[in-house]
This record gives sequence, structure tokens and C-alpha cells, in this order.
Amino acid sequence: MDTHIYTTDDLDAAAKDIVEGKLVSFPTETVYGLGADATNEDAVKKVYAAKGRPSDNPLIVHVDSEEMVEEYAMPLSDEAKNLIKTFWPGPLTIIFNLKDNVLSKTVTGGLDTAAFRNPNNDLTLSLIKKAGVPIVGPSANTSGKPSPTIAMHVYHDLKGKIAGILDDGECQFGVESTVLDMSTDQPAILRPGAISAEQIQEVIHKPVLDERVHVADAQVPKAPGMKYKHYAPSAQVYIVDSPKDFEEAAKWAAEQDDKVGVMATDAVLNNLHLSNNVESFSLGSDVLSASHSLFAGLRHFDNESDVKSILAQGFSNDGIGEAYMNRLNKSAGQKHFNK
Repeated sequence: MDTHIYTTDDLDAAAKDIVEGKLVSFPTETVYGLGADATNEDAVKKVYAAKGRPSDNPLIVHVDSEEMVEEYAMPLSDEAKNLIKTFWPGPLTIIFNLKDNVLSKTVTGGLDTAAFRNPNNDLTLSLIKKAGVPIVGPSANTSGKPSPTIAMHVYHDLKGKIAGILDDGECQFGVESTVLDMSTDQPAILRPGAISAEQIQEVIHKPVLDERVHVADAQVPKAPGMKYKHYAPSAQVYIVDSPKDFEEAAKWAAEQDDKVGVMATDAVLNNLHLSNNVESFSLGSDVLSASHSLFAGLRHFDNESDVKSILAQGFSNDGIGEAYMNRLNKSAGQKHFNK
């Protein structure tokens, strides 16, 4: 099929595609999502097929309001309502228990819970309103590959597989939302993102667990990113733990027969003497800009270069660094550069 690039002027056409059971990629403040009518099981199945996504990997449901959540979820607690009031629209996904038979098991991976998010993007909120239905939205990429942060990343992976891409420029954050499980008595973060456990605790006044565990083969994950390989380019990624290790990493790169990519902040890159077989990609000035640019860098080397290895700068796990390192560790398969 032809894949159209839609702009703000084409919002009606994009909403029509959704209503007709077609797939449309949409922008958010985190990454681009792959949208389908969450109430149309056949449309949702097309999402799994287009991405090559395992069927037991549940999808996040994007909504335009708290009222839309309440159509599908069990009555929301005061804690949940306070979280919604504080962080929505924004990069916080919340898992709730569902009413009976309101969403297909294809959406939930067979679970009785679903993850809901209200994205902070006016164009996508308008798309949901015009379509009149919640929209599932995993990242709009081939399953396992780095997530897309611009429309052309989506086009590269899904051209000919989806009806359209709603283009709203570059995403603000560049890493996916925090996923918080509120379906049990003890709230737990299943995936770190821009909203921290400390911020959540300030709102709900109770501890938040960290349950970012790997899910066994026979188990169904409650949230994306808990079970399957994610964010990996074709080249092997190695984490360089600190700026002082990059001098040795650059020497190692110069000794390789193949081309090597280096992803680091400007301060690190400016102090390196890189050999001709090394290509650099700037992560900006700090961990915030690095989080914004991580997937773009991985995609650059995956789509536009022929590197066989990538050396990527690590950061501490504080604040947004927790989300950055979560994605980078998955991308690297936990492999670190060893001098």
C-alpha cells in the first residue's frame, strides 16, 4: 500500500483511516507510535503484523481524557485521579484493571489489565478526538529496533505496511514514557521514563516499587520492554561507562578492521582523536540531550552507516539517566566496553 505523510491539514484523513481500521503512525512527546482503533480487534492485529511484534506483548492505549479511561477501566482510585491530574497529558503510562469484555485480549496480551496514556501532543490528542476511539500505540518501528523520534524513522521501517504517518517534527523526550502499575495495592514502575518514582511518590504519598524484572518465556508481561529484545541496531553496542574510558575505547576502535561508531557528548568527542574508520554522533551536552538523541543516534548508524560496532556513552542512573541507561542497556544487551 501507499504510505502517506500527513500534516496538520490532513488530520481528517488520518482520523478517517483510523476509523476504517487502517494503521496511522502518530507523534507524541516521547516517540512516534503506531496507531489503530483499540476497539477494533482486526485493526489491532494489523499492528502486531506490521511491526513483527509478539502477540503476548501488550499495547499501550492512548486516550484524550480521564473520561475515556473510565469507559474501559474499573473505577479509578483517588491516587490514580491525582496522578492523572498531575502528569497528564504527559509521559506517564498507567496500568489499570479493566471492566469485563471492554477491550480485546489482542490489546492486553490476554491480561485483565491495560496500560493507558494521555500523550502531550496536541495533534495526536486531536486525532483521538476526531476518531472518537482510544488508539493503541506501540512505538512505530520494526519490533526490536530503536524507537522512532522523527517521521522518516517510521517511514524507513514501515513504508508500504501502514496507511499514513502524521508528521509533527521531532519528539521532545526521545525515550518512551514511564510505565506505572496501579492495578495492584502496591504501585510499581515497570519501565522508567521521564517521570521518576520520587515524583510519583510525592503525589500518591506511598512507596513505589521498582519491578523492572525480566519476564520468563511462559509469562505475559504487563508492559512493553519487560520480555523481548528492544532498541537494538544491527551493530553491536558497547557501553563506555565513563568519559575517561573513551581514550582507551578510541584506541580499540582504531585497531578494528571494520568501521566503528562513537556516540558521546560534545565534551567527550572534542577531546578524542578518532581514526579514519571511526564515525562520531553527538549526544549533545548532558544526559538530558543524550536521552533525546539516543534513538536518533542508534538509527543513524543502523540506517545510514555501515558500522559493525557502536561505542555509546554511559551515565549515572540518577533522574532521566535511569531511563537513558535502561534503553542503552537493552540496546547493548548489557555489554560494556572493557579496556
